[in-house]
Amino acid sequence: MNKLQLSVAVGDYDRTRALLDGKVQIDGVDPVYMTLAPEEMFFRAFRNAEFDITEMSFSSYLVKASQGQNEYVAVPVFLSRAFRHTSIYVRTDKIKRPEDLKGCRIGLPEYQLTANVWARALLQDDYGVKPSDVIWVRGGIDEPGRPEKIKLALPSDIRLENAPDGVTISDMLDRGEIEGFIGPRPPGGAARHNPNVGWLFPDPTIVAKDYYKRSGVFPIMHVVGVRKRLAEQHPWLPAAVLKAFESSKAYALDKLADTSATKVTLPFVEEQLKAARQLMGEDYWSYGVSPNRSTLETFVRHHHSQGLSKRLMGVDELFHPATYETMKI
Repeated sequence: MNKLQLSVAVGDYDRTRALLDGKVQIDGVDPVYMTLAPEEMFFRAFRNAEFDITEMSFSSYLVKASQGQNEYVAVPVFLSRAFRHTSIYVRTDKIKRPEDLKGCRIGLPEYQLTANVWARALLQDDYGVKPSDVIWVRGGIDEPGRPEKIKLALPSDIRLENAPDGVTISDMLDRGEIEGFIGPRPPGGAARHNPNVGWLFPDPTIVAKDYYKRSGVFPIMHVVGVRKRLAEQHPWLPAAVLKAFESSKAYALDKLADTSATKVTLPFVEEQLKAARQLMGEDYWSYGVSPNRSTLETFVRHHHSQGLSKRLMGVDELFHPATYETMKI
C-alpha cells in the first residue's frame, strides 16, 4: 500500500522532535512537515484549511465545531498546555489585586484566543471578575491592526473595541491608556521594560500550583486536527496520528529524564521534573480524553459562557470517535 503524502504543520517542541527528525513515524503516512509559529499556523489553518494535519488553537476549533463549520476533526493531542496566570499583565502602579480590574480596560490580541479564555475563566472563578466587568481593547501586540481570525458574535454585555489605528496594545499599556493586558506572549516594545508593567500575580507559579491543587485542571491550549475529508476516507488515520504523537512525547520525556547530560539549556531540570511529577503525577502532560476530561469540561463550559461557542459542546463530541480509547497490552 502506498503511504499517504500529507502536509503536517506543528510547532518545533521537544515533544514533536522525534516526529520531525523521523525517529517516530505516523503509520501509513509519508509526512511533509512544516514547523511554524502558532499565529501563522492557526491563521492559515482556519482561514484557508491549508494543511492535512495541523496543530490548532483549541478555542478556534471549538468556535468552528460548535457552528458545524470545521474543516478539521480534532485528535486529543495537547501540544501546548500552560497555566495562564503568567499571561495577565497589569499597570502595577494602578492594579494591586485581581479585583481591581473591574471597570478597567484590558488589551488583548484576539478575544477568542485560548490563553485569553483560560485567563478570563480563572479571573471569574477565583476572583469574581466577569468578562462583562471590564472593557476589552483588541489590537496587535507588536504590530497594529491584528484581526480576529474567526468572526465572533459576542454577548451584548461584552464591551469590545479596537485599538486606535497604527497603535499596538503594548504601546497603550506602556502609556497607561489601558490598565491590563492578556495574551499568550508578553507585551513588547517599551512596555516590556516599563517598571510599572508587570505580572498581576507577583509569583504566578505559587498561584498556579494552588489553582491546580484545588481544581485538578492543567489548561489545554492546542489540539491536533486532521482534515475531516481525509478522516472520512481513511478512518484509521486519526488513531495513527494519536499513536505517533504519544510515542514522540514519550521519547522526549525519556530524554528529559536522562540527566547524565542535560538535554535542555536550563539549570535545575531534574528538580523541576521531579516537582512536576510529585504535584501532577507521572504522566503530567497527558494526551487522550480520559485523563483530561475535567480540564476539557472546564474549558468548554467557560468557552460557551463567554459567548464563543454557539452551543455548549459535550466532551464526547470534540474528537474523532476512534481516539477515545486506545489499545493496551
